[in-house]
Amino acid sequence: MADTPLDLTLDAAELTARLVDFPSESGSEKPLADAIEAALRALPHLTVDRYGNNVVARTNLGRAERVILAGHIDTVPIADNVPSRLDENGVLWGCGTCDMKSGVAVQLRIAATVPDPNRDLTFVFYDNEEVAAHLNGLKHVAEAHPEWLAGDFAVLLEPTDGQVEGGCQGTLRMFLRTEGERAHSARAWMGSNAIHAAAPILARLAAYEPRRPVVDGLQFHEGLNAVRIEGGVANNVIPDACTVVVNFRYAPDRTEEEAEAFVRAYFADCGVTEFIVDDHTGGARPGLTHPAAAAFMAAVGGEARPKFGWTDVARFSALGVPAVNYGPGAQLLAHKVDERVEAAVIPQAEERLRAWLTS
Repeated sequence: MADTPLDLTLDAAELTARLVDFPSESGSEKPLADAIEAALRALPHLTVDRYGNNVVARTNLGRAERVILAGHIDTVPIADNVPSRLDENGVLWGCGTCDMKSGVAVQLRIAATVPDPNRDLTFVFYDNEEVAAHLNGLKHVAEAHPEWLAGDFAVLLEPTDGQVEGGCQGTLRMFLRTEGERAHSARAWMGSNAIHAAAPILARLAAYEPRRPVVDGLQFHEGLNAVRIEGGVANNVIPDACTVVVNFRYAPDRTEEEAEAFVRAYFADCGVTEFIVDDHTGGARPGLTHPAAAAFMAAVGGEARPKFGWTDVARFSALGVPAVNYGPGAQLLAHKVDERVEAAVIPQAEERLRAWLTS
């Protein structure tokens, strides 16, 4: 079914099933990107551009505001969960049903059926979100064509159970190293144990009290944890090196520099001989203070929640575009073999967006 053109007249749930039946594991998105590009180029009210397997479509109506609707088109590896299946309870099963082909279906339906929106619209469909950050298609577009992503407000249609989740927390992974001196374990007093030297680091982690700041009206919850520890060369050798890998999830009121400074200061007297940043991506403020965000909240309803994990809203924030997460599907089902979504919530998300963009 992957070679069949996309029919944007299908309702959002049927279109989701069609997208699920169009396999697009990370790194293999080209056929789906081709189909999305072809479907969008058939819409006369849109200007369509492409960069790699990333497709960007825009209205150019001269509206006072521009809103971006974005979603990734890749999925995690298929686990015998394609083709899609709609059961007797109205639940759609299959790889990507919630993360995030239901959100992509909503984007496509809005692109096809809202030719005269009250705000100019930019639709972004990008690849390689589920893999390493350096492969991320939104990152590539932002670097090569930042003007394509210019806007006043953005919505990332990741699964959020149909509730608005504002911003996201930053994530810092740092190596904390301790040193010792090798010796035979039968004569341990001749050396210095680097793993034992890491004990103050672990004690400091165990004593950590998470900060819970309120940012733009939402309460975030920071976390500092050891996620790995490595040391030792043989079972009869006192280790001369040890590395504790810590992950700091921090609220978006901290800059990246402030987050790194906090970790260094927190472990400053713990015998760390070297701090090495392994991976670091900043967070994003909720963006709920923008007038377009207020109108969006009024249209979709509910109460905004903070996003504790990291999402690509941070990339929009870095470009100066406030952004939120909002999409159909239960995020706790993402990446599971039994991934699924209630079919009824997909057109519901579409209609809420339509109300916002046409009222």
